[in-house]
Amino acid sequence: MLRKLTLWYSRLLSGLLAISVAILILPVSLQIFSRYTELIPAYIWTEEMARFLFIWMIMIGAMLGVREGTHFEVDLWPQMGTRASALLNLVTGVFVLIFALVFAWWGMEFTRFAWNRHSELAELPLWLIHLPWPLTGITWLIFGGERMVDNTRLLMGRPA
Repeated sequence: MLRKLTLWYSRLLSGLLAISVAILILPVSLQIFSRYTELIPAYIWTEEMARFLFIWMIMIGAMLGVREGTHFEVDLWPQMGTRASALLNLVTGVFVLIFALVFAWWGMEFTRFAWNRHSELAELPLWLIHLPWPLTGITWLIFGGERMVDNTRLLMGRPA
């Protein structure tokens, strides 16, 4: 049941990532056209909108990277057996989970700091740009924990 829920959540995140990339094209295109042509006026809100979408896009990509095991992946070791790889992944998973806790805890403080503030140009609520940090930390905890369960099973000789 939990696997189906995390699978659904990762698919939702993939869809949101695609949507954010698609929407990001609009304000960036408006910035470019208004900068180099006289066809449309220079819109100030496009810079903030692009920044908000870019931050969300990066954080959603980082969430998905942890689920797929590609975000904090650096190959330094030679090919190892299944159990040795699982043990190494468990050790590195602990550090990812610590990092996730930092993101979740301090991200909540970061979001609380911006709760009643608004951006200068577009008057957007600033918590929208701060919210990805705790959300990313919580998501890393979920997806990293799922990967650690899989690696523990592999270490015990059971299928993940």
